[in-house]
Amino acid sequence: MTPTRKRRLIFITLITVGIAIATAIFLTAFKENIMFFKSPTEISKGDFPQERNFRIGGMVKDHSLQRSDDSLEVTFMITDFAHDVKVSYEGILPDLFREGQGVVAIGQMTLSGIFKAEEVLAKHDENYMPPEAAAALEAAKEQKN
Repeated sequence: MTPTRKRRLIFITLITVGIAIATAIFLTAFKENIMFFKSPTEISKGDFPQERNFRIGGMVKDHSLQRSDDSLEVTFMITDFAHDVKVSYEGILPDLFREGQGVVAIGQMTLSGIFKAEEVLAKHDENYMPPEAAAALEAAKEQKN
């Protein structure tokens, strides 16, 4: 093998190894930052990430909203009309948040089976619902019938 070919082979090998390392770093970072969306039905089946944040979406169940008298803690139920999940949140809720409206919460499940939300997002007009939440509600309605 001539010295020129040897240098080219080493150069190509180093570029290939560099691309492989960069791809591995990118995929690892992407995997750690991905946020799953789950419906109450999926959560009731135990299909949710353990000890990791994820999003849950559905409708705020009527007559389930309970506010604490001495703090900003709020509990409510999110439903997809087939199953319900109890949500606990401490903070100020969005202005558009109310019972019977669509909502998406970000947080994680506790060992006691309550979803501890870090952030609550309410829909911004009467026609909007996140696509994942709309699909989950539709699937739950079909499964119920």
